[in-house]
Amino acid sequence: MGAAALLVVAALVGLAFAGSPAEVAAGTHVAGVDIGGLTEDAAAAKLERQFAKVADEPVRFVAGDSSFSFAASQLGIQPDWPGAVAAATRSGDGFGPFRGFRRLHTRFFGADVQPSLAVSNAGLEFALDRIASRVDREPRSAALVRRGLRFQVVPEQSGSKLAREPAAELVVRSLGSIERSGAAVMLGVDTANPPVTARMLAGPARRARVAVSAPVFLRSETRSWRLSRARIASLLELPHDGARRLAIAGPRADAYFSALAERVGMPPLDAGFEVSGDSVRVTPARSGIELDAPRTARALLRAATSPGSRVAQVSVARALPDRSTADARAMGIERSLGSYKTYNSGTWDRTTNLRLGVTLLDGTLVAPGGTFSLNDAIGERTVERGFRSAPVILGTEYAEEIGGGTSQVATTVFNAAWEAGVRITERNPHSLYISRYQLGRDATVYWPSLDLKFENDTSSWILVKGFVEADGISVGLYGGERRRVESSAGTFEITGRPPVERVRDATIPRGRTVVEAEGSSPSRTSVTRTIYGADGELIRTETWNTSYKGETRIVRVGTKPPKPAKPPAQDPPADPARPGDPAAPPTGTTTPPAPQP
Repeated sequence: MGAAALLVVAALVGLAFAGSPAEVAAGTHVAGVDIGGLTEDAAAAKLERQFAKVADEPVRFVAGDSSFSFAASQLGIQPDWPGAVAAATRSGDGFGPFRGFRRLHTRFFGADVQPSLAVSNAGLEFALDRIASRVDREPRSAALVRRGLRFQVVPEQSGSKLAREPAAELVVRSLGSIERSGAAVMLGVDTANPPVTARMLAGPARRARVAVSAPVFLRSETRSWRLSRARIASLLELPHDGARRLAIAGPRADAYFSALAERVGMPPLDAGFEVSGDSVRVTPARSGIELDAPRTARALLRAATSPGSRVAQVSVARALPDRSTADARAMGIERSLGSYKTYNSGTWDRTTNLRLGVTLLDGTLVAPGGTFSLNDAIGERTVERGFRSAPVILGTEYAEEIGGGTSQVATTVFNAAWEAGVRITERNPHSLYISRYQLGRDATVYWPSLDLKFENDTSSWILVKGFVEADGISVGLYGGERRRVESSAGTFEITGRPPVERVRDATIPRGRTVVEAEGSSPSRTSVTRTIYGADGELIRTETWNTSYKGETRIVRVGTKPPKPAKPPAQDPPADPARPGDPAAPPTGTTTPPAPQP
């Protein structure tokens, strides 16, 4: 038979099995279901009906020792049946004889297409989290524990972890299938090995036992300390939480070295400033000695774990001061810039607050361009810090608060800064005029909202010194730049009458008044400060205007009514004349008639 005849026969065979292009080739399966001979729509409908029967049917999954059941509808799993049918149809499609040969192949060898599956990510993650919560177990490393002077290695424990990605794929594929075997689906669980095993801790355990086998001596240049076996045991930090190292460390070791540091160390001394009159002298710095705790701890561990010599040397290091003598001299603090004193007044508690406040700000250093804040220098006024309750002015009222009197410290600092000629950037006057302070030059503070601040606008550092004196407090500013300050005497003007508050008083007779508090008139002041440099050049002129409220005049107005008047006294009526009464006429006589006009 010729080649042409073979081609004709092949074409005829292909055409014989080509079938209708509207039907799915015989032998075609989707997800294991035979859809051969059906149209695409009919095949998709058949698959959807069969899946609907099993969508609510739970499938059992096993992971480790735990069992779980989920249904496709719970996790929002929906196969793409039309897409799978279309893919299956394309595998048996083609032109004429070629379609026939493809379908002939499918008829004898079959074709099975798996649909793509849509799933609710939230539902799937919920299911995986539920499985992992029962399956996942963190591995536990071996640990070295101490009981008295004995050490024991606690063995490690392996952990387990759900193989999450393979499990997700298997759960979705199992629930997206139409065929259900009824058998449990096994999910993979990986073994998690701990990083530290008991074998790894054998060496540290031996070293720990050697460490507590006998006392250890710790020596410095001048002293020696004997550490008992129990003390050494308390200082050991044993391997735990995945560590394998034996060390002298931990809270008890920190406490021990802190106490040792006080015995062998000497703190460094910063360079300071000593004020004498208007001049300032730099007091030299001094280096100190401090314990090198890490090196001493390592030496102690080496001695303790050594079978031979059990002596460790204390390691010390030179401790440098934060401010050297050269640093202090370079700050340029040489002379007084200005000072001011105010005097004690009020209760002893108030005086205590003055002294504490000026002591806390003593020694404050302000860099060129820096700002001094009284609230920052003194801090919050609390009972725990030693402040007491004393009178304060709140608005136009007098009250008691913790730290009362600190405003006098502010007034003292304000005037020292005034006399020094530095720039004052925040000042809050009292609301009421206080005559004991210099006219228009008072200041008040209140934590944390009201502050007193000045800027160091000189070329050198400024040292703020506070002094407690027998009759008051004083503050001085010291630096290097000379300035001259001229201050006006200031003006004082009454701007109105005192506010009056009338209080009805039922204990005072009506029509009378009693002045309980005199009050004061509102007023205003104006003072000027002119600042010159060392060579006489004008730096600036400032005028400070301050308004004060009037203190309320309290008048009590009587409302007590007068007492009612008593009626006049009356004589009792005369008794009628009786016989024998001297006023009665004689018996047997008559009274002559009265003469007629």
